[in-house]
Amino acid sequence: MIYTLTVPTGGGKTLASLRFALHHAKERDLDRIIYIIPFTSIIDQNAKVVRDVLEPADAPQDRGRIVLEHHGSLTPEQQTWREKVLCENWDAPVVYTTMVQLLEALFGAGTRGARRMHQLSRAVLVFDEVQTLPVKCAHLFNNAINFLAEQCNTTVLLCTATQPLLHGVDPAKGAIRLASKPELMTDVGQLFKALQRVAVNDRRKTGGWADQEVAELAAAEMQSSGSCLVIVNTKASARRIFELCASVQAPEAVFHLSTDMCPAHRKARLAALIARLNEDLPTLCVSTQLIEAGVDVDFGSVIRFMAGLDSIAQAAGRCNRNGRRVTGSVHIVNPQVENLDKLPDILQGRNAALRVLDEFRQNPERFDDDLLSPTAMHAYYRYYFFDRAGVMSYALTPDDVAQADTLLNLLSLNTGSVNEYVRQQASAPPLFFRQSFMTAAKAFQAIDSATQAVIVPFGPEGKELIASLCAAYDVELEIELLRRAQQYSVNVFPHVLKKLMAVQALHEVKPDSRILCLNERYYSDLFGLAAEPVSPVEVLYA
Repeated sequence: MIYTLTVPTGGGKTLASLRFALHHAKERDLDRIIYIIPFTSIIDQNAKVVRDVLEPADAPQDRGRIVLEHHGSLTPEQQTWREKVLCENWDAPVVYTTMVQLLEALFGAGTRGARRMHQLSRAVLVFDEVQTLPVKCAHLFNNAINFLAEQCNTTVLLCTATQPLLHGVDPAKGAIRLASKPELMTDVGQLFKALQRVAVNDRRKTGGWADQEVAELAAAEMQSSGSCLVIVNTKASARRIFELCASVQAPEAVFHLSTDMCPAHRKARLAALIARLNEDLPTLCVSTQLIEAGVDVDFGSVIRFMAGLDSIAQAAGRCNRNGRRVTGSVHIVNPQVENLDKLPDILQGRNAALRVLDEFRQNPERFDDDLLSPTAMHAYYRYYFFDRAGVMSYALTPDDVAQADTLLNLLSLNTGSVNEYVRQQASAPPLFFRQSFMTAAKAFQAIDSATQAVIVPFGPEGKELIASLCAAYDVELEIELLRRAQQYSVNVFPHVLKKLMAVQALHEVKPDSRILCLNERYYSDLFGLAAEPVSPVEVLYA
């Protein structure tokens, strides 16, 4: 069965979904619970909430045995026997992993994912922030989830404040088949009204906002509300605006977060940030969208660069999250300078949201006078999915396969290959399974550019970990070290990896291990991994 849990951000989805999953697993005698979250950056915090419940301090014998965090893999997909020994296989009662890892297990090439797939049967799958599913994988995902629910005795729960219309897409290609009464909440509309804690201000203007204007608005909001969070779409924007803010604010009051920082680094900065927020000290944070999903912070004000309405709603969930103020302020701004050419999902989401914002200005009553209402979100996803219907089957170009096709077709009717066989042989292929499984697996990538995990020398612990990995000679020891290394790794895109290799900033911990470490000159305490040596000017803000 497939259910939905639609709750506003900050409404307690994590514990509510855990209660449902535990109860359902017991009632149906299922084997495990798997939480699938959008980003590796929030595994730590979400898993800690569940670990505090299932691995309490008064049960030390259970510590580390119940909840498994799977951040990703430090080794490439094509594995040697040694790497297979070191690979996680999701063999735990409660597993935390990411949407990318799940999709790779279902559709990716190599053997790593295949060794995990059986764990998806007889399980409760909890998708946290399911709206972050890559739109190109929509039909593949829907078909796979229907199969798991209907054939593998698996229960699925789709959790979010911004429920996408996965059941409303083309059913001939694959729409989610929800339970007859899928929603766990009895009155979603009333729940959103009861938990409304922010006022959303559409502050778009002709010509857009310059970086300096955004920094000045952030400073003013911090002054008036005590704290301000600025969320941008790119790491370049985050760095520019952070530098502007850091040049005029007290160094200890300004924070920067991005996925160029390893989990241990982000965790340390988040802990310092949350401590200041809890003490009501002036705090300003500039972050990419990693902070939107599942990160439990409470700011007096939020500034969000124009993006999809789901992202704006998630950003609003970091504002007045704990209801400590009468109303928090969320400001939507359109940046003057921003390049989203390589971020088509954000670009298309922004375009669909612009349409809803314009309609809201003309007739707010149509959306229950709330830009973040379920009615507004429903309109947003209608526009977004309609505009992107052509890419939801995972389109492939002749560069990917022999001819233009879709991954959905390769794994279903496979009409192109079957028709070509008929043309050449004058008869249908004498095969029951006519899909191009190998071609599809090789072509599949959950994200457009596959990343490589690199271990970084963050702090004394990161440097010591790299030294220990270089010196380790025992597989058992390496397993433990690689588990720890997940906290000190950054996922690097191919073009950045190429730059780092060209300047010899990367080295293998051992010859032929294919586990990469970063030279410390290329890791910044402010910004994390850098493609150039860390600039000494950073000490001005340190």
